[in-house]
Amino acid sequence: MDRKFDGRVPVWQSAVFYICCLLFGVTFIFSGFVKAIDPLGTVYKIEDYLVAMHLDALNPLSGVAAFALFSMEFLTGMLILLNIRFREGLILGTAFMAVMTPLTLWIALENPVTDCGCFGDALVISNTATFWKNVVLCLMVAAMWVFRCAHRRWVSTLPSWLLLVAFLLIPVSVGCYSLHSLPFKDFRPYHIGASIEEGMEMPEGAEPDQYETTFVYMKDGETREFTLADAPYNDSTWTFVEQHTELIKKGYTPPIHDFSIITMEGDDVTYDVLDNPGRTYLALMYDLAKTDRTKAADLESLYLLAQSQGAGFYALTASVDLIEGYVMETGVTFPFAMTDPIQLKTMVRANPGVLVIENGIIIDKWNVEQQKKHLKKLMK
Repeated sequence: MDRKFDGRVPVWQSAVFYICCLLFGVTFIFSGFVKAIDPLGTVYKIEDYLVAMHLDALNPLSGVAAFALFSMEFLTGMLILLNIRFREGLILGTAFMAVMTPLTLWIALENPVTDCGCFGDALVISNTATFWKNVVLCLMVAAMWVFRCAHRRWVSTLPSWLLLVAFLLIPVSVGCYSLHSLPFKDFRPYHIGASIEEGMEMPEGAEPDQYETTFVYMKDGETREFTLADAPYNDSTWTFVEQHTELIKKGYTPPIHDFSIITMEGDDVTYDVLDNPGRTYLALMYDLAKTDRTKAADLESLYLLAQSQGAGFYALTASVDLIEGYVMETGVTFPFAMTDPIQLKTMVRANPGVLVIENGIIIDKWNVEQQKKHLKKLMK
């Protein structure tokens, strides 16, 4: 595997070999690094896969799996790109493709998740495109095996192992930092400086999703399907049975969708909040069962500060049935409202986390680990 180049390898074979190393290595480095920047996003995507495979019991391992995934991707890419411990890198790359290619074929055919997450939120591609991307990567792996005699070792054994360890520590360090302090590069539509209302708008001329609705009616023991145009709404001889709605053409989807704020009284205050020229603090807790109770006092302090400033404050959650228990356990007094859990996970990679908006524009965000620092800044 590590034979030195002796000049007898045809130039075209060397060219194919090193082009494959370059493209394969860069793809894996990029894929691993953008996942490491957003480790919680990687966790959420792994959980989506586990749910789709009916393996929810493995969800507690999703955090470990996320770090293992992006660390090994980054490591594999670096080893192959730089031709350091090339044999180990190629074995890892082959193992990755042996697992991921069949998996992405299943995803392309069954569409159990709408976004494979292979490049995080940095580059979103369709499930079909993901599968064909993996087919191309498999061809590169095959070419690297066939033309591996073109490989030239340029680092001796000990330094190469030290570099391997360093390449492994880079994504782990990035992931730990982002987990503690939020991603240092936010690829999502809820980044600081973004207008939520603009993110919800449909551009002029953009086509929305197109659906086909069919209605099933029964008459004299016989069922029949009707379209929206010819359904026998006013014919009492037909009995309605059920309705089917199918997506027939995917249209434009705004970057921000399904965002709403519904109070516990059932009032939609979404645009009251977004159009408020003043400041509003949103404490985000997508799942109260997983929310750290020890951070409740910090959120209460922020709520009291908001009241003193005349600012708005809502605690947004999707687990409405757990609110009463959370309030009784923590003694907080701030108001709760309901929001879609996927939006809450997207808005801030923390549970709990805080989003600060002013006139519909996100001006700051943090997780509660950073709360005390932000409170000091706000009180100045």
